[in-house]
Amino acid sequence: MSLTESNMPHLNMVAPDFYLPDTVSGKHKSWADIKGENGTVILFLCNHCPYVIHVNAELVRLANEYISKGIGFSAISSNDIVHYPDDSPDKMKMIAKVLQYPFPYLYDESQDTARAYDAACTPDIFVFDSEHKLYYRGRLDESRPGNDKPLNGKDLRLALDLLLRGEQPLTKQYPGAGCNIKWKK
Repeated sequence: MSLTESNMPHLNMVAPDFYLPDTVSGKHKSWADIKGENGTVILFLCNHCPYVIHVNAELVRLANEYISKGIGFSAISSNDIVHYPDDSPDKMKMIAKVLQYPFPYLYDESQDTARAYDAACTPDIFVFDSEHKLYYRGRLDESRPGNDKPLNGKDLRLALDLLLRGEQPLTKQYPGAGCNIKWKK
């Protein structure tokens, strides 16, 4: 495991479209299928990363809270499953069901979607406004496995609350950190 920080692409970047299989429903989903009326959160996750395992419960709580406020959510896994079989689509489906993900869990086999978003780690979080422009990218909160900081989603919650109130994005945004995306060789 290599600790990697988010790349922090420029704000106002337009959300790249995608067409990926949802491991839970078995249907393909595009940006149009998952976008929310008031904004959209894209989460780059995987099954085996201890940083993702650490935040999963808070991501589910947060998504359940903000979906009702018109925020769309989707998780995407882009890891190389040849070298990391724990991240395979059948195991993604199992994790999504066990953890009761309230959002699609999409599989980016080609890794083109991760590259288009400039995703670097898991978790890597992107928030887009209702015009599909990047509003926030970075961490969920300060909590990391073993650092004893509370897992509360405060950074992402603040960004979403500001977005819903129509305010400007945070001027200081902190990168997320976790396992690097497992790129194909």
